[in-house]
Amino acid sequence: MSQLGQSFMRGTLVLSVAAFINRILGFISGMYIARVLGAEGIGILMMAHPLVPLVITITELGLPVAISKLVAEAQARGERMKVRRILYVSLAVTGVLSVALTTISLLGSEWIASILLSDQRAYYAMLAITPIAPIIAVSAVLKGYFRGMQQMKTIAASDVLEHTVQIACVLALVHLLLPYGIAYAAAGAMAASVVSEAISLLFLMTSYKLYGESKVSGETWASHLKQGRSTLAELLQIGLPTTGHGIIHSLYNAFQPLLITTSLGLYGIGTALATKQFGLLAGYVFPLLFMPSFITQSLSTALIPAIGEATVNKNSLLIHERMNQAMILGLLIGAPATVILYEWATPLTTQVYNAPEAGLLLKILAPMFFLHYFDAPLHAILLGLGRAKAALWNYVIATVFKGVSVFVLGSQLGIVGVAFGIGIGILIQTLLNFFSISSSIGFYGSIRPYIKVGICMMLMAICGHLTYNQLVSHGMPQLWCVIISILCSLFLYFAALVVTGSLNWKSTRHKFSIPW
Repeated sequence: MSQLGQSFMRGTLVLSVAAFINRILGFISGMYIARVLGAEGIGILMMAHPLVPLVITITELGLPVAISKLVAEAQARGERMKVRRILYVSLAVTGVLSVALTTISLLGSEWIASILLSDQRAYYAMLAITPIAPIIAVSAVLKGYFRGMQQMKTIAASDVLEHTVQIACVLALVHLLLPYGIAYAAAGAMAASVVSEAISLLFLMTSYKLYGESKVSGETWASHLKQGRSTLAELLQIGLPTTGHGIIHSLYNAFQPLLITTSLGLYGIGTALATKQFGLLAGYVFPLLFMPSFITQSLSTALIPAIGEATVNKNSLLIHERMNQAMILGLLIGAPATVILYEWATPLTTQVYNAPEAGLLLKILAPMFFLHYFDAPLHAILLGLGRAKAALWNYVIATVFKGVSVFVLGSQLGIVGVAFGIGIGILIQTLLNFFSISSSIGFYGSIRPYIKVGICMMLMAICGHLTYNQLVSHGMPQLWCVIISILCSLFLYFAALVVTGSLNWKSTRHKFSIPW
């Protein structure tokens, strides 16, 4: 492996470890908030939050990805002035856009709240989170720079620091504001995110001051911006195609609370109960579903350049080999996660959130969410193949189907129908991405690993079910019943993987006899 490849793999490993730590910290913070605020308070939080990603997506314009690419190229050519110009131009664009949009959001907050927020108690939380956009925009530029310089440890450290500070601030602000009501406590939780992002930004700025490009004599903002027209064109050429996906995703998330609560209203559920049920879904079920996916997300980050490199070299065998290995990894991770979330759905939501009523929703979504562990690599493969437009249109179509399904099924079946509607969206998006790849270069691989892992899943589920029931019948506390039965089932799962040879990565190579 080349030195660049080794550096890239080390960076991916560092980010994966940091992502795991952040998931744990975020899970602890979310568990505390969920227990203190309850489902109704979580619903208020989820209603106020979606507007911010939309503002951030617009202000970033996809520049973090473009910055990392252009900085890496300029650094390789020894163009230190070009590196600083990229930073100056990016900071100018994101700074102006973020301040303008934040000002508009603050001035039009009442009007925005009247349209997007079905529960007006979320207004204070929306105001508290609005100032975060300029902070995140500047942080994104600096993170793009450090990615381009292959300084992944700096990014990982800033992310861990951010989540650590966020937990401390959440504990303090929620406890301080809870006596004034759930709405103010929810606003305090949002304000904690702003404080933690600001601390993370200070860390990144200090790191850049210490390890970044030194200022050249005579350079000014004006000189960089005057000569930065071509640099801006390069940034937008890369950044704009990736912005469409983010805008659509943010728009849907912004309207999703209103969509769900409206559909529940048609089903005959009042506003307060609809907010509570939405909180069960968004605040309790989703965090558990997304908990294991950090590995596939890290894999996707590494997969884009790997597929791109193989595509440029026209190495079809290597493309399919990497695709197959990525799908097998998604399978190996998604299989036990799905079994655990399905088999222990109600015990998990009871022990973690003290919300057994969320168990049914988790049990419904877990099998359909299994496809998510394949969708992330599939999306990365499409980007690596240079088919960003196909990935975007697949997401648009899937989002439309998801929105219609959520509204129709929610109005007919209530929150259970909403869960099924979300699952339908995941299914459609995964299939569309799969068919896009198949129509482009074909999709070949051995079906035997999938059969083997399927058998391991069944053994794991049976073992877990029997062990849990046996422990419960002996009067053991439910927490220990859950922990011991999950550990026993995981041990059997990995033992079965070893026995069947499913963990042998070499077995995934050169087996492209069965077309999909």
